[in-house]
Amino acid sequence: MNSPETLGTTFPLTRGAPPLLAVGAWFKNTVCAAVGHEAIVSGTVGDLDRPEACRDFETNVGLYLDWLGATPTIIAHDLHPDFHSTREAVRLAAGLGARTLAVQHHHAHVAAVCAEHGHDGPVLGLALDGVGLGDDGTAWGGELLRVDGARYERLGHLLPLALPGGDRAAREPWRMAAAVLHSLGRGSEIARRYADEAGAPTIAAMLDRKLNSPMTSSAGRVFDAAAGMLGLSRRMGFEAEAAIALEKAATRHVEAEGWPKPLEWAIDGANRLDLRPALGRLAPSTRVDADAAAFHAAFADGLSEWAARAASGTGIGRIVFGGGCFLNRLIGSRVAGNLEAKGLTVMKPLRCSPGDTAVALGQAWIAAHEERC
Repeated sequence: MNSPETLGTTFPLTRGAPPLLAVGAWFKNTVCAAVGHEAIVSGTVGDLDRPEACRDFETNVGLYLDWLGATPTIIAHDLHPDFHSTREAVRLAAGLGARTLAVQHHHAHVAAVCAEHGHDGPVLGLALDGVGLGDDGTAWGGELLRVDGARYERLGHLLPLALPGGDRAAREPWRMAAAVLHSLGRGSEIARRYADEAGAPTIAAMLDRKLNSPMTSSAGRVFDAAAGMLGLSRRMGFEAEAAIALEKAATRHVEAEGWPKPLEWAIDGANRLDLRPALGRLAPSTRVDADAAAFHAAFADGLSEWAARAASGTGIGRIVFGGGCFLNRLIGSRVAGNLEAKGLTVMKPLRCSPGDTAVALGQAWIAAHEERC
């Protein structure tokens, strides 16, 4: 049997677990096995859209089953039915006589931080990332959750924006900017503002007719929209390129001149955080760095107030940060400072990344609680 040191990173579990396996997410996939008071998480094989990554994933699953030394009673996987990891979990469970557990992606993000902190009580979770399938079948990614072990409740989410062209909008930030303009009743500006984009009139028409424009609450797409509005990014050559450019611009201003006055934001009657007032103020200019910082301030202050209201309403004073958008240091530090100033406790990732490499640990933590519900 391989030793834990050669297989991955070990984490203590405050709640003892039966033998279980968790197969992680689509992006930056990792595998986690747990038994008793110990969990072990593999290194990432990358994204499961490549045959070699799928093969490495299957190798990890075999190694972790060997490490368990017993048949898992439960195999946890992402809620999305079409992931290679999900299909493999279902196949394995049928062969081993194990139960499967579908875990919502953002629930797992919050749970991973709870696992690292050894916290078993209820928390409020801010889960901010690019995408994860919600239990309503739509694309989530900017979520305010109440999490208590294997159970969670969606208390609120970012106001959804359209994805004109579907997944292509996640690679072309100007399309997300177009979605913002359309949502604000300014669709007539799209073709003029993006006149050098041959597809701009078509995108405007798609948005008008709601064709191939699914809705998403993704925080990642909000950052893309801001970068597209400011002219910082039209098309991305690598993951999160637009968000990184936006953060760098904002950081330059904050480090040189401090935080500017935040742009406007709102929380509506359905407890949706609406960042369109801030996004609508953005445009290419000589003040790009200052405007990027003012947008960051708006986003952070909106998140802070959103979470603080939930804490007051639920009596839960612990706020968990999860999801890859918390790799943005400006957002993380400002939200944490705001919440701690209100007397709330912030729980951040410790050894794990806030991104998808932590999802398998969160799935395992939820499975361990599910077995005792």
